[in-house]
Amino acid sequence: MGRTPLVPPEPIPHLSILDEHGRVDRQLEPAITDEVQRKMFRAMLLGRRFDEKMLELQRTGRIGTFPPIKGQEAAQIGSVIHLEERDWFVPSFRETAAEILRGRSMESVLLYYNGYNEGALLDATQRDLPMSIPVASQILHAVGLGWAASYRGSDEVVMAIFGDGATSEGDFHEALNCAAVFQTPVVFVCQNNHWAISIPLARQTRSRTIAEKALAYNMPALRVDGNDILAVYAATAEAVARARQGGGPTLIECVTYRIMMHTTADDPKKYRRDEEVEPWRQRDPLIRYGRYLAEKGVLGEEAARQVEEEVREEIRQAVEKAENTMRSLGDPLDMFDHVYAELPPRLRQQKEQLSRNLAAKEARHG
Repeated sequence: MGRTPLVPPEPIPHLSILDEHGRVDRQLEPAITDEVQRKMFRAMLLGRRFDEKMLELQRTGRIGTFPPIKGQEAAQIGSVIHLEERDWFVPSFRETAAEILRGRSMESVLLYYNGYNEGALLDATQRDLPMSIPVASQILHAVGLGWAASYRGSDEVVMAIFGDGATSEGDFHEALNCAAVFQTPVVFVCQNNHWAISIPLARQTRSRTIAEKALAYNMPALRVDGNDILAVYAATAEAVARARQGGGPTLIECVTYRIMMHTTADDPKKYRRDEEVEPWRQRDPLIRYGRYLAEKGVLGEEAARQVEEEVREEIRQAVEKAENTMRSLGDPLDMFDHVYAELPPRLRQQKEQLSRNLAAKEARHG
């Protein structure tokens, strides 16, 4: 009878190892080989430079709308670096850097954002799901993959990445509940970039953190500085090891920021101030990691310059290859055929408009 106090849950830890100035906490610094350090830096740099190139291509009409990832490279690369080929990666739509590290080609990305279905094709041996546009739907798919792995008795791990907006969807809660009940080997990585298009985090939840939502499902959780690749690396290493050893799922909240627009069809100036963005620019994950590697003697100035040149050339070749491929994939106007015996007036107008746009583009680019 009466009110019996319940044992309060363990507090959610917050992990930060490398600060915005590149200073490291030596007691928490993870043991990472120089080879892996260089691999992560290169993957982050490639993700950043490719993102910048895509924005240039979009603004000049050479690809369609896409979601920039600038500022979120550490959260992505520090997480997926732990996945092996036999593991599964389940991305949302803002994980380009992680997808490339996992084996997706830049040509594939460019084809996709030009509207070619060939850009959504994956190698049959690749254990990555296509990126998910519907918010949070892929989190359930990840739990299904994890459940299948457990059923077969394998030690495969599944990693699902999603944004803070996804935690406002029912799919997120259903997925965490199911994963906890059946102890599936899934690592849930939330890139909390503070904005779900134009909705700030404060309008999405009353919880102090996203990580604490795991407490309701009796699931281990950790909150990390998402711009600190060492913290992300350490947190996901622990979660992946737990999942592989049969210890069930983990929720990791990577606190970062969406520096750019939601997509190139969005204008963030309409709902947020530049004064809010600038402090996050100062916490740039790529700059701080570069300083750390330089001071550690892992990546000197000349080596960093060489990596920069290699990355830019790799991107140049990918763009050239993708655009050559697109020229051989047929006429975009074909999309209007084989649907109706006679095109409705609205679609006829769209076909005529697209035809004019393609002719104008061809005239501009020769």
